[in-house]
Amino acid sequence: MSSFRSPHSPHSAGAPAVAPPVNVFLRLLPLTLAVFTGFLTIGMPLSVLPLHLSQHLGMGALGVGALIGSQFGAALLSRAWAGALVDTRGAKRAVVSGLLIAAASGLAYLVSLAFGEGSAAIWTLLVGRLLLGCAESLVVTGSLGWGVGLVGPQNAGKVMAWIGIAMYGAYAAGAPAGVAVDTRWGFTGIAVATALIPLVALAIVAGLRATRPAAQRRTPFYKVLGAVWVPGLGLALSSVGFGVITTFGALLFNARGWGSAAVAFTAFGLSFIGARLFFGHLPDKLGGARVAQACVVVEVLGQLLIWGADSATVAAAGAALTGFGYSLAFPAFGVEAVRRAPPQARGVAMGAYVAFLDISLGLTGPVAGLIAGASGVGMVYLAGAAMVALSLAVALVLRRRPIQAASAQA
Repeated sequence: MSSFRSPHSPHSAGAPAVAPPVNVFLRLLPLTLAVFTGFLTIGMPLSVLPLHLSQHLGMGALGVGALIGSQFGAALLSRAWAGALVDTRGAKRAVVSGLLIAAASGLAYLVSLAFGEGSAAIWTLLVGRLLLGCAESLVVTGSLGWGVGLVGPQNAGKVMAWIGIAMYGAYAAGAPAGVAVDTRWGFTGIAVATALIPLVALAIVAGLRATRPAAQRRTPFYKVLGAVWVPGLGLALSSVGFGVITTFGALLFNARGWGSAAVAFTAFGLSFIGARLFFGHLPDKLGGARVAQACVVVEVLGQLLIWGADSATVAAAGAALTGFGYSLAFPAFGVEAVRRAPPQARGVAMGAYVAFLDISLGLTGPVAGLIAGASGVGMVYLAGAAMVALSLAVALVLRRRPIQAASAQA
């Protein structure tokens, strides 16, 4: 399969030889399975939680967007800590801690049901979302750092590709699974599932070899942030398309009488995975900025298709295009971030880079909620297309800006 190739980047000349290409997949397989399993905790409520908030707890579009987006705010605030933990204490500890906190978020969902439809239920769900944000930060930062430690920085693009497949595969599988669980057992079933699933992921990583910490002391977050902020900006802008689908996809389908939005989430996830499987090697081979230029155009087209959709089928097709384009945006901009980061602070660099995803998704929820309240939920996808289009300019800047020596930024 083409995604297993490991061509050498022009920026890694003189690097030591790596293991045969197939070993990249085999070494990452247990970690990939664990991330997939753990992220079902996020994927299962995707098409259920927004409706639970609006229909059962009486929240408006702005409130729904803010509560859903609070997860990403918590993830943002914990990225520096997560990255430092990876670099100084090891990536495995970060992943294990994240999975335990994810299980606690499911317990918060369960406790919220004891408060019925009052404000206490909303505040308890908020606690659950904040815990989930911290958990996501630890699992993503830890798994990226762990993966790079297992297969080497010359395969950073493949690490991001496979971890991304696990994450968005969980979104694709989790959405219809969540609908099925909610139909059978209600939101109680969702809460119980999200509390137990991370423990399964924990069992998978328990016996996986840990990698040594990369640093004896913590690298200041602001130094690494200065090295990765330009590709991080590209990630933030390109992530808006993903944000408006996850936050407002269920409300769009409900408003237009199209039934469950699980079909859109599944289309997004399957397209995302397909792009990673067949084209995930391209950022390492061709350069991240070059790949980003092409993929964001596809994502813009997907957002415009959802905006103009007159049926669930057309909206699902738009979600698929969005997923295909966004699929390669993360590793494309991420390869540029890794190449600019100090080698001894790659965990912090991954945390700093992914923090831009948190900023994007944290702001997208409430801002899109304002747009939906003023102009209708469909308009958030036109706004999404405009924001994603701006990431094309970032890709052009990255192609023209020479990469600074990582050691100079240490």
